Amino acid sequence: MITPVKRVNRFFMLVTAPFIGLLLCLSLYRPSLTLNLETQRFSPSAGPVQLTSGIKDQLGTAQASATYTIKSVSASAKLYKETTAAMNALVDKAMTQAGRPQSIYNRRITAKLGFPYDVINSSRIRIELYRVNPGNYTGYAMKIKLKDKAAMTMSLGQAGPGSSETTLQAVNRYGAVAGINAGGFADQDGRRYPLSTTIVKGQYVAGFESSYKDLSFVGLSKEGRLIGGKFYSREQLDKLEPAFGASFVPVLLQDGFKTEIPVKWETSPRRAPRTAIGRYKDDQLLIIVADGYNESGSSGATLEELQDKLYQMGVTDAYNLDGGGSSSLVFDGKVVNRPSDGTLRQVPTSFLFFK
Repeated sequence: MITPVKRVNRFFMLVTAPFIGLLLCLSLYRPSLTLNLETQRFSPSAGPVQLTSGIKDQLGTAQASATYTIKSVSASAKLYKETTAAMNALVDKAMTQAGRPQSIYNRRITAKLGFPYDVINSSRIRIELYRVNPGNYTGYAMKIKLKDKAAMTMSLGQAGPGSSETTLQAVNRYGAVAGINAGGFADQDGRRYPLSTTIVKGQYVAGFESSYKDLSFVGLSKEGRLIGGKFYSREQLDKLEPAFGASFVPVLLQDGFKTEIPVKWETSPRRAPRTAIGRYKDDQLLIIVADGYNESGSSGATLEELQDKLYQMGVTDAYNLDGGGSSSLVFDGKVVNRPSDGTLRQVPTSFLFFK
């Protein structure tokens, strides 16, 4: 892409090219002047006065042309420098103005989270870790800015479909700096398979499965944007160009509005450790992991409480991930939450973040 400054540079290269060419021609003009001198020297009709006068006229013309050319080039160079400086100033001002609304919006959403007690920041990603304590439950939040779309991915168990590992094991195996559990799973014949539609590296792990029983898909597009919802055909999902993603239930927020939580999922169990992921309108991510000491419904957060919290934080789209003993939050190589099983559960999929 040609920037405004590059356009100015190209313009003045074209403008000064004729003058530079003229200077080169003048530098080559002397041999022809000498040849003319020789011709006039042996001409019977050319006298000394006429010869001197001719040379003087030619030198005068050449000197005037050279002087004019030098002045023109100097003026063009001066104008070029002034215009370049002005264009640079305009570009800098435009970039500053363009970034101002984004900065204001970021301060606004950050203020609702409080003060981060730990931060990971690099050229690829910025992760801010917060404590969440609205009263009915305790937990943690991560606000994530993906500066590089490749700074987030989803892992499968090390041995592929049917295998599982803890989120900490996945983080360590891939060299990630943070990770959370992703989609649900189904156990069969001693193996643990990802639930419903699952995509890794742009490929469907076990084909597409139309949404059923309130299941929803959530993942990242190839452009680095969080996508999700219910999909009833592969073509419908493919239009969003998913890079990776997993399935669970239910959708909590869509397009800035709360979605209806199915009654079944409000009560089975009512309270539990939970993991949810959402996006702000500027495509930053917000992840909340609610702690709970068991899965019996007596501790943790309700889906409605989690939905309300995400809505209050200004999140526009949000999705519930697997919870209970599966809820995992790894940050900077450490398990931050308190798994209700007493130790991290092995899961088939995890969302990973890279520095």
